[in-house]
Order: sequence, then C-alpha cells, then structure tokens
Amino acid sequence: MTLDDSIAEQTAARLVEAPVTTVLEEVAAVARDDVVSIRALFEALGTASYAPLMMAPALAVVSPLSGIPGFSSLCGITISIFAAQMAVRRRHVWAPRWLMQRRIRARQVRHAVDWLRRPAAWLERIARPRLAALVTPPLLRLLQVLCLVAGLAMPFLELVPFSSSLLGASVVMLSVAMLTKDGLLALAGMAPFLGAAAIVAALLI
Repeated sequence: MTLDDSIAEQTAARLVEAPVTTVLEEVAAVARDDVVSIRALFEALGTASYAPLMMAPALAVVSPLSGIPGFSSLCGITISIFAAQMAVRRRHVWAPRWLMQRRIRARQVRHAVDWLRRPAAWLERIARPRLAALVTPPLLRLLQVLCLVAGLAMPFLELVPFSSSLLGASVVMLSVAMLTKDGLLALAGMAPFLGAAAIVAALLI
C-alpha cells in the first residue's frame, strides 16, 4: 500500500463518519493563499469518491458564494460532470482543463466554510444508516441521476431566487445519504424533485 492509498482510505473513513465536515476541512486546508484553484480542491477531494466531489460545489451553491454572478452555473456544470461519471461507473475521475484552471478568492471560500459549519454539524447528527434499499442498487442509480439533473438545471435557474440553492441543498443531502447509507435522508433530498414533478403533473392534468 502506498502513502497515497493510506491517505485515501483515511479520508474515505472520515467521509462516512463526518461527510460534510470532512469536505469543509479539506476545502479550508487548500484555501490558505489569496486564491484557490479548482485543481487544488479536486486533488484534495478526488482520491475518495465522487460524492464529496459533488458535495463541494453543492455546498458552495448553498453558501454566500452563490451571490457571485455565474458561480451557480459553474457549480451546476461541475456537479453534472461528476454525477454523470458516477452514474456510468467511471473508475477514474475526469474534469475538463478549463474547469481545473478556474480560481476563487480564498477569503470568500473561508467565509463560506465558516458559514456552513453549523448546518454541516446538524446534518451529520441526523444522518445514520437506515432504509438501505433506497441507497443501494438499483435505486442508487436514481440518486445519481437526480444529482445530474440538478446540476444541469442550475445554469437555467440562476436568475430565479433561491432555486439553485435549493437544488444545491438537495445534492448535498443526496451525497451525504450515499456516503452514510441513509435512505431517509435520500428521501428528503428527493423532495424538490418530487415537488416539481407534482407541479408538472398538476399542470398537465
């Protein structure tokens, strides 16, 4: 086992015990200079699994960073890239060069991390293994596809107040549900999609 393998296993274990806090800690660790690159975030989170890679931009959409013009669209595209690869069971994570080269002001990232710590702790307190059938195949694929749909929808909903943040919260809950095997939390993450489907159905009937 190499050193990198050992670090990856330790990170994976921490993600199960404290998924959101672990992501926030990894993000904060690379946000020490004036700017932080997406590549640095990718390298900090990319050795564990796709779920934290989706969770990081989803958390950003929920945080004050979503007020940056175009930021929600960037996060949505990032979520969709990782969700698509997870859904098709791609073994190695890939991201386009233009995304990896993007940079964010580290001060804004640190502020967002601090803002998210309290809701992260609450979410981790309630997450626990239950209703396992909802977070294992074949229904697991549905959660992955919902994350993909949420990411693809964010660029189109950026001008609608709070809509991207709502989808971001949904992706966070679905990601945590997949990491902690919490089917009840997965149901909560599906709520925005179930609500949208109900509205569409009501309009069509």
